Amino acid sequence: MKALLLHGLHSSPGGAKADTISSAGYELINPALPADSWEESLRIAQEAVDEHRPVVIVGSSRGGALASSIDAGGARRILIAPAWKMFGGGGVPSSTVILHSPDDKIIPFNDSEELAKETGAKLIAVGSDHRMNDNEVLSTLTKYL
Repeated sequence: MKALLLHGLHSSPGGAKADTISSAGYELINPALPADSWEESLRIAQEAVDEHRPVVIVGSSRGGALASSIDAGGARRILIAPAWKMFGGGGVPSSTVILHSPDDKIIPFNDSEELAKETGAKLIAVGSDHRMNDNEVLSTLTKYL
């Protein structure tokens, strides 16, 4: 099983979320996404879906906006503090899971509440800040993979 991880604007491939997904038994696709080009990031994300056909797409912050802006090809989506209002996107199916900290100082929790209300996605309040890499978040991520 393959999982696509789309990292945030000031992040890079690898890290705690990538390790968590790999440890859960997934073959991880984790492309580098350029911070200076939304369009190029969209292209890279869509090509990763088209080439690898992941069963789940995990998008964090800006990566969450990307995950909600591409054709997922039937893959489930897990959005982590998605920056959809900042970058675009938001049209996700009701099967989407959103993980977001009410204490996030970067992306308002209300944005995820709005997205969940509009789409029927499941919103889970978890974590202590925008980084979303504490044990509670990673354990919750594992549960929904």
